[in-house]
Formats: sequence, structure tokens, C-alpha cells
Amino acid sequence: MTATTLADPAPPTGRRLRDRLLHRDPVLRRLAALTMVNTVGSGLSMTLGVLYFTRVLGFGVGEVGVVLTAAGGCGVLAGIPAGRVSDRFGPKPMLIVLNVLLAAGTACYTLVHSLPALAALACLVTVVDRSGSTARGALYAEVLPPEQRVEGRAYLRSVTNVGISVGTLLAALVLQADTRAAYQAALLADALSFAVVAVLYAVTVPGTPRTGGTAAREQAGGRNPALRNLPFLAVTALNGLLCLQFAMIEVGVPLWIVRDTDAPRVMVAGSMLVNTALVIMLQVRATRGTEEPARAARAVGRGGLLVAGACLLLGLAAGVPAWAAVLLLAGGIALQALGEVLSQAGGWALSYDLAEEGKHGVYQGVFNTGQSAAFMLGPVLVTSAVITHGLLGWALLAALFAAAGLAMGPAVRRARRAAAAA
Repeated sequence: MTATTLADPAPPTGRRLRDRLLHRDPVLRRLAALTMVNTVGSGLSMTLGVLYFTRVLGFGVGEVGVVLTAAGGCGVLAGIPAGRVSDRFGPKPMLIVLNVLLAAGTACYTLVHSLPALAALACLVTVVDRSGSTARGALYAEVLPPEQRVEGRAYLRSVTNVGISVGTLLAALVLQADTRAAYQAALLADALSFAVVAVLYAVTVPGTPRTGGTAAREQAGGRNPALRNLPFLAVTALNGLLCLQFAMIEVGVPLWIVRDTDAPRVMVAGSMLVNTALVIMLQVRATRGTEEPARAARAVGRGGLLVAGACLLLGLAAGVPAWAAVLLLAGGIALQALGEVLSQAGGWALSYDLAEEGKHGVYQGVFNTGQSAAFMLGPVLVTSAVITHGLLGWALLAALFAAAGLAMGPAVRRARRAAAAA
């Protein structure tokens, strides 16, 4: 037994588990607590929302699809003005107000009886939700030191996946009951979670930023610097293209498994469980090595290539025996998850590193707008251009991901040269 072992004994197993689950930073622990509350409620509504609109309210699938597409378009428009408001008044007060609005809007879904009312409410809730995403990114820049921002976001994303998984399991109880009262109780529970989160932001999140963002708010007027930063817009566009992978795994893979492969349908649920588990386990680890913009760009490039490889494996799963389809699908899902954690970690790092300090609200607003556009257009692109064209469609999607990942390095180098010249 060495002197080192005597001086620094290994912590008990319970302590090691606690340290993995509870972050050492007290601010991150508080953010994790409110994230868990929020995402358990979100897991309920994400799983049950469309079913409530169709089975309980009686609207057609096509009608609901149009409503959700329109709401997504409104969400795209929300990011940039939300960033300006966040820099002007501060992300913490903004998040308190937005969560109160989300609580009220989500509760109002139980009162909707007409399609126009549903459309108006869905657009309002989506605008508030996407504004909250921008404000959270700016808040992390204020309350976390620069060297901890990306790791912190990764930790909170792991917590998010855990919370959504718990919410999804609770939603299974509602699906088993399949009554109006059960669906409405779930929606009200989600509304309550937003109200609790508003309180938690008010009483647990520091009011004084660590990075000096308050002084910059005095200069928040004038033109949006992120919209005039063409290299940053290029990075935003490339990141948006890589975010199409979420539509691929959430929409494309389930349809592909059921319609075009001989794999058992249980693979649909299995694909989401595997993706969620890998993200929870690997997201924090994937942030290592993204401390510098060049290294973050390389992480994004590797992520794009992995997702491209996933597309090819998924496309090859059609027309083969069931056992081969299962193996190909499992490999593709695993590669996508690895590519996802790398591309997300690198993207977060670049969204902070390439922004002007003290103006993270406007930069996060523009960056999130690119992501929101991908979330809106992704399902249509995947269903119309990929699924309907089989292996060729998957190959074209693979080429798109590979090109976006490889282009990130030159785009980041140009952005850094422009920043140095300025």
C-alpha cells in the first residue's frame, strides 16, 4: 500500500455515486434541481400533447400538424428579439416571467375547444418556450465561469434527459387510463412544474452574475451585433444543419423501422431508450477537449461524420433479414448518439467562444434561431426527402451531415480571424 493510497483513500461507493449525480458546484446543483422539475413536466406533455389534441379534443391529425408547424414558425421568430430582451433586462427576471406565462398557457390547453383557439395558444406557448431557451443560454453565461459553461450545459442536458424519461414513464400511466380527466391532470401537472420553476429561479439562482454581464446591459441598445457577424452566422447555419439529426432520430427512425424494415416494432422504443441512455452517460464526457474554438470545431466535425455513418447504417437496414436489420439499426442508433453528444458539445462551446462577452443574449438568440429552424423544417425534410427515397435519401442526408461537420473548421477559423481583426 503506497503513501498516496494512505493519504488519499478512495471514497466510498455511495459518495462516488453522489458526486456523479450531484455536481460539485452549488449553482449547477440548483440549476439541475429546477431543470429536473421542469423536464419531468415536459416529458408528460411531449408524450401526451398530440394524443390529447386528437383523441380528446377531436381534431384531425392533419389539422394538428398544421397547427404545430405554424407554432414552430413562430418559435423561429422568437429567438432574436428574446436575446435582445435578455441582454436588456437580464436573463433571470426574464426566465421568471416566461415560466409564469408557460404555466398559464399550458393550463389553458384544458380550456381549448376550437381549432383557432388551439392554434393561437400553441403559437403563444411555443414563442415563450423558445424565448426561454435563449434566456437560459444567456443565464448560464452569467452565473457560470467561462471555463465551466460548456460542461455545465452538458451536465444539465444529462439531467434533462433523466427528467424527460421520468415524465415519459408517468405518461404511460395516463395512456393506460386514456380518459379526458387523466390527460388534463397531466397538462395541469406540467403547468404546475413551470410555476415551481419560476419560484426556484427567484429564490435559488444567484442574482449577481459572476461574469459582469450587468454593465453590458447598459449598452444593449442599437443594432444586433450577432446579425452583423457573418462568420458567426455561418457557424450558426452549419450547427442548424447538424440539428436536423433530432428529426432524424425522433421522426425518421421510427417511420423507417415500421414501414421499411423487418425489424420488430419494439425497436422504435428501444432506439429512443438507447439514445437517451447514451446521452446521459456521455454528454459531460464529450465536452472534454472543447475548451478552445479550434478543438470545439474538430469535435463538431467528428460528430457530423459519425451521424453521417449512422445514416448509412440505417439506410442499409431495409431489405435484409430481421436479425441483420436489428444489428444495422442498433449500430446506426449508437453512432447517432455518439455524433449527437460531440456535435452538441462543440456547438455549445462555439456559441459562447465566438460571442462578444456581455452580449450573450443576442448571440444565443441568433444561435437558437438556427436550431429552431431545424426543429421546424426537420420533420418535413426527413419524411419527404429521406424516407420516401429509401437508401438514396439516407445517403443524401449522410452527405449533408458530413459536409456540415467538415465545413465547421474553416468557418470557425474565419470567425476567429474576423474577431481578431475587429
